[in-house]
Amino acid sequence: MTWPRRLFLLNAARLAAASTAASPSLLLARPSNGAGYPFSLGVASGSPLPDAVVLWTRVAYDPLDATKTPPLALTLRWEAAHDGAFRNIVAQGSAVATPALAHSVRVDVRGLQPARWYWYRFMLGDAVSPVGRTRTAPAPDSMPESLKLAVASCQHWEFGSYAAHRYIEQANPDLVAFLGDYIYEWGAYRLHHPAPGVRIVRQDESFLLADYRRRYAQYKTDPDLQSAHLAAPWIVTWDDHEVANDYAADRDERLAPDFWQRRAAAYQAFYEHMPLRLPPPASFANVRMFQRYDWGRLARFHVLDDRQYRAYEACPHPGHGGSNSVTPRACPDLLDPRRTMLGLEQEAWLKAGLGSSRARWNILAQQTLMAQSSQIPVTPTEAGRFWTDGWDGYPAARRRLLDTLVDTRAANPLVLGGDVHTFYATELRRDFDRPVSTSNPVVATEFVGTSITSNSRPQQRTSQYVAMNPHIKYGRSDKRGYMLMEITPRETRTRFLGLDEVRDPKTAQRELAAFRVADGKPGVEITAV
Repeated sequence: MTWPRRLFLLNAARLAAASTAASPSLLLARPSNGAGYPFSLGVASGSPLPDAVVLWTRVAYDPLDATKTPPLALTLRWEAAHDGAFRNIVAQGSAVATPALAHSVRVDVRGLQPARWYWYRFMLGDAVSPVGRTRTAPAPDSMPESLKLAVASCQHWEFGSYAAHRYIEQANPDLVAFLGDYIYEWGAYRLHHPAPGVRIVRQDESFLLADYRRRYAQYKTDPDLQSAHLAAPWIVTWDDHEVANDYAADRDERLAPDFWQRRAAAYQAFYEHMPLRLPPPASFANVRMFQRYDWGRLARFHVLDDRQYRAYEACPHPGHGGSNSVTPRACPDLLDPRRTMLGLEQEAWLKAGLGSSRARWNILAQQTLMAQSSQIPVTPTEAGRFWTDGWDGYPAARRRLLDTLVDTRAANPLVLGGDVHTFYATELRRDFDRPVSTSNPVVATEFVGTSITSNSRPQQRTSQYVAMNPHIKYGRSDKRGYMLMEITPRETRTRFLGLDEVRDPKTAQRELAAFRVADGKPGVEITAV
């Protein structure tokens, strides 16, 4: 009997005893990673529907050496149950892990009951995977009392521990939304995060499919990240670092003529490693990522992709395809009304989804800060300096989106973002240069989370941004962490939770600020700071 199997049996009694416990920490007891264990990358679930959920795993005997996994199709067994001890199995079957998809599998388990927790596991031979917990969405016509949502993004392996994911697991969320930069395309292939004081240098950049697969395998060995996946289903989207820094559509910073090949490799690796409800694309040159999920009539998630279809960034540095800091006067292209962030098809899809929504809250899960963020004071002779990689680089597209929120009368729009490694709470309006009025009302409320680990600017600079932009009600860039939201029919409460020291795996977390948005009243009400 192998040691992972022995560990599983030792944990069986705990799993059985804990299967009705409130905290998932006992439920998610699992074998540790080790050489020769096929489930070294853990398991995950996501894309919940009222009657279905997607289960994921990947067979990897050695996370950093794919040659240790036999180049053969491997048949896995899977089970889903009402309890962590698997006494009441509700669905089971087999799935084939093929070399063509890095021995990853995703099972779309159908016929489940709405608004119910389930436990699941995979088996290969006598090896048993970690036991994950997942849940289905509520019935379409129901009005749930609440939804606990954790929101995270940006987890560069080099810059700290994933302690934030441990706290996400302990928060016992119903759902996790991850908004991009799940991996970063460069960094040393270590299975431990660098200790404090280790000099970080850029190295081992990913270009080929094998590189990206190895990068995902590295990241997924982290036990805290695995715990957050085991605790609840995820909905996910991507940003730039799943491919290359600041890329736009089919152009990267290097202006590489073969970038489309690199992008296809990165897209395939993302598809292989996420619990997505997407059919295998005919080609990974293009993968439709925008998705829509309903949580009964409480919330509708419009999950956006602002990378694949965007116009090239305006006025890049000469010989460079990436972002720049510009003024509209020096860069007239910035204001071109034809420029798009989402692409015309996705814009139309979003408008249709908002227009048909019966949800109390309409949540745009997207990548980055949407509010205008002028980097110098606005004066009569200077319209402000803007960073072109975010929504500030696409002001006409942003205005169209905000117009759509008004025109569709979608209830209670909330915009969620990541990317900028900073906590922000903002009020969105169509004209950021004019004060709030009856002709220029607050259209939506925005909450942006900081990073799990990735570095940011000094807090002093962020405080300047807040002072320059009165629609930004709060900004905090000196802490890493995540957002935790409690959504009810009457209100949404959002907490910004930060780590004391991201490089300490045992760090404490603290509430940095808290906010309330009332049903029918867009805007930021600060309840704690």
